[in-house]
Amino acid sequence: MKIIDVWNEKLESAQAQDFYNQYLEEEMGVYKRLLADKKDKIVGKLSEVAQNFDMESWVFAGFIDGINTSLKKAVDLEKLTEDSDIDLKIDFDKLYYNMLKAKATWLSGLEEWDNVLSVDQRKEIKKQFTTDHTAVRDKVGRNDPCPCGSGKKYKKCCGK
Repeated sequence: MKIIDVWNEKLESAQAQDFYNQYLEEEMGVYKRLLADKKDKIVGKLSEVAQNFDMESWVFAGFIDGINTSLKKAVDLEKLTEDSDIDLKIDFDKLYYNMLKAKATWLSGLEEWDNVLSVDQRKEIKKQFTTDHTAVRDKVGRNDPCPCGSGKKYKKCCGK
């Protein structure tokens, strides 16, 4: 059985909610350590790295699953084994953005972010996130300028 399958099986089990609540505490601890140390690179055997963070290998594989989109190079989770050499390079800007996207305020609000991203940088990322997730209306109103570029109102031009 693949190590990531153990993680997925645990999430689908009857006790998944209790497990996941416990995991979120462990995850927060990992992020606090990474941010406090400004550690943007995690290297080593999966089993050793997991042990360093006081996690089992399959739990740390789940952590990698969660942070995978914030890495400079994604990890192929299907190929992970206890003896896999991992080289995780974290993009902190992308990580903060993804925490906002996941609505993980318990992580995006950690005070340890002060060591990594300035308040202005975090505001800029939040601004970009808001811009990216703002609904935009595609419909042209009859009194709006015509999209053809004529300078006329839509109702007097292409809207006739």
